[in-house]
Amino acid sequence: MFPISILYGGITWCRNKLYDFGLLKSYPIPVKSILVGNLAVGGTGKTPHVAFIIDYLASTFKVVILSRGYGRITRGFLNCTAELNANLTGDEPFMYVSRYNKNKNVSVNVCEDRWYGVKKSIADYSPDIIVLDDAFQHRRVKVGLSVVLSDYNAPFFDDGMLPSGNLREYASGLERAEVLIFTKCPEVITEVEKKKMLNKVTGFNGSVFFSTILYGDTILFNGLKVPDLESYNVVLVTGIANPSPLVDYLQKCVSLELLQFPDHHMFTSSDIQKIHAKFDVLQSNKKIIVTTEKDYMRLKAFENLIDNDLYKWCYVSIDVKLDREKEFFKVLNNYVRTV
Repeated sequence: MFPISILYGGITWCRNKLYDFGLLKSYPIPVKSILVGNLAVGGTGKTPHVAFIIDYLASTFKVVILSRGYGRITRGFLNCTAELNANLTGDEPFMYVSRYNKNKNVSVNVCEDRWYGVKKSIADYSPDIIVLDDAFQHRRVKVGLSVVLSDYNAPFFDDGMLPSGNLREYASGLERAEVLIFTKCPEVITEVEKKKMLNKVTGFNGSVFFSTILYGDTILFNGLKVPDLESYNVVLVTGIANPSPLVDYLQKCVSLELLQFPDHHMFTSSDIQKIHAKFDVLQSNKKIIVTTEKDYMRLKAFENLIDNDLYKWCYVSIDVKLDREKEFFKVLNNYVRTV
């Protein structure tokens, strides 16, 4: 795959240079705009970091979240509401809808053409700020503040270009960003370990932060919390790029059986039957099926099969914690509050 990686890297490098030199047109977004993206494909934790930013901004500003809506069966521009489902919106946008459905300051839109999505969002919703989910390589739009994420356990500087590696573009593309966050860090990370990472980040003059995943309540599909998860045997069902952090978290307190599906997997009735068969053979009187909050958005389509007393389905809520949180919010404020 390495020769193909060289070819792919050369194509993306040339494309970026065409935008840098103005030979390809990039349209500045006419309102405040923040992008959360990455250099690598999938698995860096964009969704909880977008939510982290929205939680901070939406108390003061009117915000639109604009996503491509990966994996949806629809096309074009779509305003995402609670009356729709993950098949129509994509799982990540529907997760935002579920979180912010009662917040009048937050709208969630999807559109594969980000520039048209921006124009339509401004015309229809008059936001103060547009937050773009996963559009760092979509250079037809020019955002005001770019936040790039990199997995602490698989950092961009140790990666290679697709298809032999996971990078969408060369690491030099990081120069377009103002903020870099190393995600999925250990719960305890020393300043020495941070410095080792920072020493490998070259050619970047922006702010660097480190974040940790926080797992919250385990919630049954009927909305009730599971108060004593550690007393159950667990079948873990995932359809995300990297389930390792959740696996590590759960294995500390439960006996675990993992059923792993591809990223953004659209579950079928056959999948549900397979999961239930795995559940049935567990030799325990206390057992439960656990999935991720994002997978839950796609699984809700099968509520007639999974919302019952026989098969106890639940999901683990997820958030993030940043080191130097006040400094991060200062970066946001310095941008969004300037004229």
